[in-house]
Amino acid sequence: MKIPGSTALSRRRLFTYLLSAGLSAAAEINRPSGQSAPVPQNRLSPDDDRFLNDLEYANFLFFWEQSSPLTGLTRDRASTNSRTQNVLASIAATGFGLTAVCIGQKRGYIDYAHARDRVALTLRSLLNWQPNHRGFFFHWVNIDTGERVLDSEVSSVSTATQIFERVEWNWLSEDTPLLSHGWTPEVGFLPYRWDYYSELMMMYLLGIGSNSFQLSPKTWDVWKRTTFEYAGMRYIGSFAPLFINQYSQAWFDFRGKRDGYADYFQNSVIATEVHRRFCLDLSKEFPDYSDDLWGITASDSDHGYQVWGGPPRTGPIDGTIAPSAAAGSLPFLTDPALRVLKTIRQRYGNAWSRYGFVNAFNPLKNWYDKDVIGIDTGITMLMAENVRSSFVWDTFMKNPEAQRGMERAGFKPYAVSQTTKQPGKPAVAGPGPQSVKKLP
Repeated sequence: MKIPGSTALSRRRLFTYLLSAGLSAAAEINRPSGQSAPVPQNRLSPDDDRFLNDLEYANFLFFWEQSSPLTGLTRDRASTNSRTQNVLASIAATGFGLTAVCIGQKRGYIDYAHARDRVALTLRSLLNWQPNHRGFFFHWVNIDTGERVLDSEVSSVSTATQIFERVEWNWLSEDTPLLSHGWTPEVGFLPYRWDYYSELMMMYLLGIGSNSFQLSPKTWDVWKRTTFEYAGMRYIGSFAPLFINQYSQAWFDFRGKRDGYADYFQNSVIATEVHRRFCLDLSKEFPDYSDDLWGITASDSDHGYQVWGGPPRTGPIDGTIAPSAAAGSLPFLTDPALRVLKTIRQRYGNAWSRYGFVNAFNPLKNWYDKDVIGIDTGITMLMAENVRSSFVWDTFMKNPEAQRGMERAGFKPYAVSQTTKQPGKPAVAGPGPQSVKKLP
């Protein structure tokens, strides 16, 4: 299937660094036509693969149709039932969009020429026209002009060679090895620091891997790795929603590798299984939660955007389901996540739209969101492709910046037992962190 050519939470407010990964993955699109790498075989059933292909195609339509033909920038969110859309784009959604175009070309949703033109347009816009400070882009921008809006900050970011190399990572750590969440012309550095386990892993590794304004490898040891325990399972976590276990791992391939603290892929397997059991434990309070339907992460609700999840219980949980919680967990708990996504598609028709799953819905209240959000649609598409073919992982990890970052941070391959590799089953995250290096 092809389409014609183009005619308050840190993850939303501070996720500009996701652009770095999108730009790096987008470099793959520059290979001449006819040299596309074959899509590897996967362990999914033909029915599972068809389901995920339909989901990815719908997600792709969002990034293709909701990106500006003038700049290539992607809307932060879009309505599923209105042609009138706002002009608010986000750099985070744009990063996902660049990767989405690469996936779309590989899967035959778009031809090579149109994909190349869209990526080139976006890169030219970012390199030549997009306002930035020391290489860092403002998070919220006008989709057609790139101008800063909503007094947004420059955040922890980067790009495809020239754009990446001008990012002054060490500027963010002049007075501390812990990176600031961002900077604005009005107030300077924001008071918040990237100091606890979260989506920060990608940002630190990109900065450490830079050859122009490199972060010291010591920054990798400074952020805190707090150990949590639930239902007898121990893992590194934070007081935060499920997405913190997903975003860095959409691009960086942590499989079969560990640093001095943990195997972060297996850590996400455990954290996701813990979240699934947490939802099941809530079923007495919210009877919609079950093996067929679980997953809470920061999302819309019938009373506004909410930061929720757990354990520990976070936010005013009310039975709302965020499909991206399970979708972003596909590589970690493949079979359980697929079970949830198929249940939503089959039983809750109003939760499906032209762009795939709506951002959230609540069966108990018969409430269905009317929007999709770029970063949630993005994590859904990228993780679906990774579980199908590892394409995003394989492409991104060809970048020397990614390889240097992991090497300088002390990552080394190790043998993972067959037990821990089985999809959908809880595992241990390798040797306990304290047995290797003292946690900061």
